[in-house]
Amino acid sequence: MASSEQELADAQRRHWQSTYTAHPGMYGEQASNPAVHAASVFRTAGARDVLELGAGHGRDALYFAREGFTVQAADFSAAGLEQLHESARAQGVAERVATAVHDVRDPLSLPDASMDAVFAHMLLCMALSTKEIHALVGEIRRVLRPGGAFVYTVRHAGDAHYGDGTAHGDDIFEHSGFAVHFFDRDLVDALADGWVLDEVHAFDEGGLPRRLWRVTQTLPR
Repeated sequence: MASSEQELADAQRRHWQSTYTAHPGMYGEQASNPAVHAASVFRTAGARDVLELGAGHGRDALYFAREGFTVQAADFSAAGLEQLHESARAQGVAERVATAVHDVRDPLSLPDASMDAVFAHMLLCMALSTKEIHALVGEIRRVLRPGGAFVYTVRHAGDAHYGDGTAHGDDIFEHSGFAVHFFDRDLVDALADGWVLDEVHAFDEGGLPRRLWRVTQTLPR
């Protein structure tokens, strides 16, 4: 990793750690709409074991657990995962949720073909280079079982913040301390190479609003 990329990665890790510490449960307890969609996709596919990347304080991981899935929740913020642990105990689903502090720039510490499904809400569009995103999707493919589903969301180039704020190159722009890699459709299609691309669904979230795609793709059997 180039020094500038490493500096940005380190700064983002510190920023998220301090943000979760200062604002416990910052996204609330209700599951995101993409997670509700993903649970339906996963259930239809017969999935049991779900990996969530970028789980944060756990609103979606906890929802998956309440829906009966076994969840591996990963995030690079220990503070967020500590809040997830506390909530899992309070909700009586601790036995179905495991957590791991993990930077997705590193290989996943899971065996090949060990997960039925993977979910990532606005994780791929963090301060990751295009090369790092491709490597991550390669790791997701490695740990998924044949027929496994991958549902992710990303902010795209139609978002109001695209092209604004501090530019870091590679379509990464920073606002209020949060760096975002804005996707174009070519990147979505490239990440689906070798997969079955089931859906690219456009939706809005939040007050700006943030403009996102929800992507569902399946590993061939």
